[in-house]
Amino acid sequence: MRVAGLALALAILALPVQGEVGNAPGPEFQIEFSNPGLTPAHWTLTLHPDGSGHFRSERGGAPGDGLDGRVERIEVPDVDREIRLDAEFAERIFQSARLHRQSKAECESHLKVAFQGWKKLRLTGPDGEWGCEFNYSKDKEIQALGESLLAVAGTILEGARIEVLLRHDRLGLDSETEYMVEAVGDGRMQQIGVIREILQRLADDPTVMERARRRARVLLEGAGKGDHGRGTGGK
Repeated sequence: MRVAGLALALAILALPVQGEVGNAPGPEFQIEFSNPGLTPAHWTLTLHPDGSGHFRSERGGAPGDGLDGRVERIEVPDVDREIRLDAEFAERIFQSARLHRQSKAECESHLKVAFQGWKKLRLTGPDGEWGCEFNYSKDKEIQALGESLLAVAGTILEGARIEVLLRHDRLGLDSETEYMVEAVGDGRMQQIGVIREILQRLADDPTVMERARRRARVLLEGAGKGDHGRGTGGK
């Protein structure tokens, strides 16, 4: 009986160790963007293979243009929230990062091009780490990857702007939703489903101009059909 009791006790003690092994961290991708001349000046997007992640932005001190190139009409506060992107889109991001981890090619072109902001990419996980930093990359896939993630950030920030406008400037939603429809159409905004909740609030709000509500419904329909964005290769 003593032997059986001892064996049971050892088995119980071993359970946390087994759990720790089973819960080992999976792969994680992160992009960190910084440009002191833009608003926000700095943001970080962390992503997991299933599309879940976190976005955090810091406005900075510049009174200049936003990520979309427009002069800010209303100040958007810092964003710090959990997000969820399309799983297929996320998987393409991870596949691209894994391929470049194997190639070990440098990301930065060192060409004399206009400053677009520093993009720091980082992949971590059981299979090893990879990272690179660039303003502009001659590698078309890396450049497209950066542009695609900038477009995702633009969508998240636009959602935060819509929240502010709903509270303080409902008339401003007319021009803002017009911009959003155009930006989704030409790829400046991707993964519109990440702001589905705020778009639904806008579409359902009877105090908002019908034209803006109609555009919100159009955007929601696009997200409902599977908003994969243009991926990492611009397709």
